[in-house]
Amino acid sequence: MTTKPVVALVGRPNVGKSTLFNRLCGEMMAIVDETPGTTRDRLTGEAEWNGVQFDVVDTGGIDPSASSSKSPLSIGSADFIKEIKAQAMMAVQEADVVLFLVDAISGVTPADHEVAQILRQNQKTIDGKVVPPIFLVVNKADSDRQRNQAPEFYELGIGEPYTISAVHGTGTGDLLDDLVKSFPKFEEQVEDDIVGIAIVGKPNSGKSSLLNRLVGEERSIVSPIAGTTRDAVDTVIDYNGIPVRLIDTAGIRRRGKIDPGVEKYSVVRTMRAIERCHVALLMIDATTGITAQDAHIVGYVKDAWKSTVVLVNKWDLVEKDNYTMQDFTARIRTELNFVDYVPILFISCKTGQRVDQVMPLALKVQEERLARVTTGSLNRIIQAAQELHAPASHTGQPVKFYYGTQVRTDPPTFMIYCNNPKLAHFTYMRFMENQIRKEYPFTGTPIRIVLKSRHD
Repeated sequence: MTTKPVVALVGRPNVGKSTLFNRLCGEMMAIVDETPGTTRDRLTGEAEWNGVQFDVVDTGGIDPSASSSKSPLSIGSADFIKEIKAQAMMAVQEADVVLFLVDAISGVTPADHEVAQILRQNQKTIDGKVVPPIFLVVNKADSDRQRNQAPEFYELGIGEPYTISAVHGTGTGDLLDDLVKSFPKFEEQVEDDIVGIAIVGKPNSGKSSLLNRLVGEERSIVSPIAGTTRDAVDTVIDYNGIPVRLIDTAGIRRRGKIDPGVEKYSVVRTMRAIERCHVALLMIDATTGITAQDAHIVGYVKDAWKSTVVLVNKWDLVEKDNYTMQDFTARIRTELNFVDYVPILFISCKTGQRVDQVMPLALKVQEERLARVTTGSLNRIIQAAQELHAPASHTGQPVKFYYGTQVRTDPPTFMIYCNNPKLAHFTYMRFMENQIRKEYPFTGTPIRIVLKSRHD
């Protein structure tokens, strides 16, 4: 597994960061609007140039001129300095390369000087090289007049300006050529035998408290203030002879509630933690119930093909009757119907209720992740599924499944040969997955089914 470089887009509001983000990632992932401060959410995307893949991080800008108390960007001078430092410092700490965007139409502004100074001050010299490299990108240079005015940006002290138009794509090729050349050389990461378990969820759901319970000591700061944990903290423990890496992460706020600066980049760390774990423990606050953002987080985990365990924390604070747990489980199943295979455990990190069941359940899910289905058993299931419910024909010709085999674990991946993969409807593939799970549950783990034409 190779680590991809991370490129951060930094700059004041409305200089075109989201537009450039969309240009680099090749799809409309970020909301673009003429109103400064439209980007309220941290966004990450994958980009590629000349065969080199890298991750791009779009961030919201901070406007020092916003003084109206009704403005969503309203912050005083001291707050502005604090927030802009947080954003710029986290950029140089987390990113491998920083793209500092400015506006060719507006020219050099005091806010540009603030950002430039902070970026320069937080660079480091390692082995004679200044890291991370910072590229000064003069956006909205759509005319010769604007491009000719680019030299005025030399006064920022960042270096040679790259004139581009994120909207039209002009100048981005030269920028990307130099960008990929500046990437550090990453060594291939060797997979170890340690089980990676990431603790994820919204802020203040009890992630750090769970880590402290599992480890048995105060390894992470526990605070009632949402978003206290800024770093993804690794703690390696030995659990009954099994080495386990516990990854505590910063909470993911619901969409539209991620503050500029530090918290945006803490989400990047959370997404990286999900990528390098095997099992993700989703913490749900029982006092607030399951929310749309909880479902979003599970979606992130599923998209990364990781296993999931749902932990309903603060169960001691919920008034209960004989049906409370049953009703709460039903609501979770409804909201997370796209991952109906995940186990649910009701716990209290404060009292320790059922916390002793967390590690055994997570390790059981990891075992399921590594389980194998024999080729004979798989083909018996495939044949029985077609006899039970024949595939419908949407084009006049139904899909026919011939045989299959499990080609890998972690996650369980099945290659099934058929007459034409394009004829298989997703609802039937869900049915096929359910038939496999009836005999091999793969608890908490997503199943990947790859269809291949028999003629290939």
